[in-house]
Amino acid sequence: MTHIDKIISILPDVHLVYLMTEQSEIEQVSLTKSEHTYLQQQIKSKQKAININAFYRWMFFRVIDTAIETNESKEKLRREAASLLTLLKEQKINAIQLVNVTGNPQHTLAFIEGLLLGQYSFTKYLTQKEESRWMLEKIMVYDEHAEWGSINELKNICEAVYFSRDLINEPPNTLNTLYLAEQAQKMANENSIEIKVFDKKEIEAMGMGGLLAVNRGSVDPPVFMHLTYKPQHAKNAQPFVFVGKGITFDSGGLNLKPGDSMDGMKSDMSGAAAVLGCLMALAKNHVPVYVVGLIPSTDNRPGFNAFAPGDIIRMMDGSTVEMLNSDAEGRMILADALHYAKQLEPQLVVDIATLTGSASAAVGRNATVAFAKTDQTTYEMLEKSAFATWERIVRFPLWDDYAEMLKSEIADCKNIGNRHAGAITAAKFLERFTQYPWIHLDIAGPAFLDKKDSYRGVGGTAVGVRLVYEFFKKMINESF
Repeated sequence: MTHIDKIISILPDVHLVYLMTEQSEIEQVSLTKSEHTYLQQQIKSKQKAININAFYRWMFFRVIDTAIETNESKEKLRREAASLLTLLKEQKINAIQLVNVTGNPQHTLAFIEGLLLGQYSFTKYLTQKEESRWMLEKIMVYDEHAEWGSINELKNICEAVYFSRDLINEPPNTLNTLYLAEQAQKMANENSIEIKVFDKKEIEAMGMGGLLAVNRGSVDPPVFMHLTYKPQHAKNAQPFVFVGKGITFDSGGLNLKPGDSMDGMKSDMSGAAAVLGCLMALAKNHVPVYVVGLIPSTDNRPGFNAFAPGDIIRMMDGSTVEMLNSDAEGRMILADALHYAKQLEPQLVVDIATLTGSASAAVGRNATVAFAKTDQTTYEMLEKSAFATWERIVRFPLWDDYAEMLKSEIADCKNIGNRHAGAITAAKFLERFTQYPWIHLDIAGPAFLDKKDSYRGVGGTAVGVRLVYEFFKKMINESF
């Protein structure tokens, strides 16, 4: 991770990134007369990105449009920072000073965030990675208004995003349930988070029929993880519970996916990665919030004993489910976890999952589909957090009309509806197992990208880490 320092004056011989508005004075920067004239001309012509090669150093001036709404302007800065990384790499620039004279420290934080997240890459399996690897090693920050605590908090969040992205990008021949549990255990131990990993016998004893059914086609055992972050200064007595889907690879089971639809299915544990990353960030930043993370995990394979269409599964809560599609497996393992959460007497439960292709088809790669059974104030906090982090959400309905599509003649319900409204019927299925305030986030669209998108990168994005971290922090600061 890039090293970040604060400086008390602008350095004359270090590559410079200068955040300003059209009205800003160019202070404390040594410019020749021609450089100053060129800069003023570019600003007057409404250029937002102005680069000057002064031979002994580069100067990158970025003009911020203050007329743009704050969240959007922060996102533009994240993307501008990620774009700048290309030029820094071409010029082999390993250290920069970031100067912000706009008077708004959020501009500094957004730019740093874009720089840190934008240079992530997964190079673990490249045999020649050392020869080709470039890294921005140091950022020196000059901003009279930016607090070091906020910068350090941001760096810890980005480190947690890196951790989650690494998990998602691991190949399925490495990341099985046991490896995921091992990495969760290691992260928890390093951050003073309590963790209990339930093995198959314990899962059987608890009666988690949904998780066990999906696991029947696998050679690897299922695991169920219960993580607890409860600092002494936590403001909430009842926990926020964060549940993440941990399907380490999804072939579709006996309802086998087409070949190209399996290509990114190592990412079907992105929900689990988001839970682990969020807890890691909360713990590193000592946020005074009591959070429990729950992760049911297995892969979904068409093994000789795989669960089959027509099977009736008895869930942990005692209800029965007519299983009509083995590729609707995520809801089966989440349902058991959601019922397990009931015993914790939660303040709020949030689940996150790459659950349905329907969600991805509806909103694409740029948004998460959200469902909420909460008061309006809680949902508004979630929405504000989503736009603050630019991990935006679109709310879908939980109308009871859709529950009709899950009715079964021979069991309490089916695990799938018809071809319409798939994201909604999946949420209605999960709702059956919730007797508490509940939010469901379907991240099937933005969780895994097949081509690079600015600071979101390529591959696993770790969507949900930043959003839910911001949401829990906002909840604890404004509601308690």
